[in-house]
Amino acid sequence: MDFDDTPEEAAWRLECRAFLERHASRRDGAIDWSESHWAIHPTTDEAEAARVAAANWQTTKFEAGWAGLTWPVEFGGRGESSHFNAIFADEEAAYDVPLGGYSQSIGMAGPTIISHGSQVQKARYLEPMLRGVETWCQLFSEPNAGSDLAGLRAVGIIDGDEMVVTGQKVWTSNAIEAAHGMLLVRTDPDAPKHSGITYLLVDMTSPGIEIRPLQQIDGRAEFNEVFLDEVRVPLDCVLGDVNAGWGPILTTLSNERQSIGTSGRFGFADVVELARAFKVDHRPTVRQQLARLVEMESTIRYLSYRVRTAASRGEMPGPESSVLKLAASRRLELQGSLVMEIMGGAAMLVGSDAPMNGFWQNAGFLCQWMSRIGGGTDEVQRNIVGENVLGLPQEPRPDKGVAFRDIAT
Repeated sequence: MDFDDTPEEAAWRLECRAFLERHASRRDGAIDWSESHWAIHPTTDEAEAARVAAANWQTTKFEAGWAGLTWPVEFGGRGESSHFNAIFADEEAAYDVPLGGYSQSIGMAGPTIISHGSQVQKARYLEPMLRGVETWCQLFSEPNAGSDLAGLRAVGIIDGDEMVVTGQKVWTSNAIEAAHGMLLVRTDPDAPKHSGITYLLVDMTSPGIEIRPLQQIDGRAEFNEVFLDEVRVPLDCVLGDVNAGWGPILTTLSNERQSIGTSGRFGFADVVELARAFKVDHRPTVRQQLARLVEMESTIRYLSYRVRTAASRGEMPGPESSVLKLAASRRLELQGSLVMEIMGGAAMLVGSDAPMNGFWQNAGFLCQWMSRIGGGTDEVQRNIVGENVLGLPQEPRPDKGVAFRDIAT
């Protein structure tokens, strides 16, 4: 793997900084996490203002040619390799710009449509997505099909030139704001469970879609359950072919896992400051766990270099995305437990009564589960790594080759 910038990459980094200097302000000092959205519940107006700011920044990047750097030029991108995109992300993180809101759109839906979509679908969906005008959500998980995604039971029945969909999805982020959804449905119950799934691009304003926010223990509602009651989706919104959705699904999941594995704007240095503030940084047990945390962060950084190096050579990353995602999950688990130990009794406080307005209770402890479950649970990633990296035998699958309708429930 390569750790240092090549002359070409160094020149690109300077070009990134020049663009950012023209359109944004470099952050002065560390981020005050006590004022972040993880610490303070935004009002409706504040949340809308944040959404508009993020959309405006995305539009600015698009109009200047800095959005979708890895996307084809004909769809508003620059055709750069993913390691150039990672360099830009590194530089962008140092500036006071609104980030977020587009991981499911540009990070997941976009690459999947580019890889599997028709020319008509690419022309319809990609530019509005890249401009920040239209966002997407992921309608994958169901109440009885989370880790076993291929066990989904939302039904799609072809009726003329439409598909009629009935079912339920859950844990859907951004469902209320999203213009479109990546929707998986069962279209052939007589086929084995991986073979009878169709991938749809659905308009979230379609009649028959009901969205219900899920209230969390911290008072937030960052996820939703989505009910689909005879929703009619045009057949030209099928991504790929009917009953052949598993290929596009893997593309989406691979991009999601890589995104989760490389995300995170706070970590070791912030936890060290917390330990100093609570005057426990001298404790041997705390210091040992801090050493373990920095070790994990270094591992993740080097795994990211591997993925970036493969991209720079024109190679497609394989199970590395699962390895990276699993490493990130383990770091979040350690970090979540450590910050609660550091705060001691204060860890039981919430909101303005808690240190840093409850930032660590929410972002450090509670929010770890979003990344550890989303994109495939830790257990799923371990199976992928075991089978595809270590060459271990596959887990027993008594339902392999069995028609979906005959699988016991």
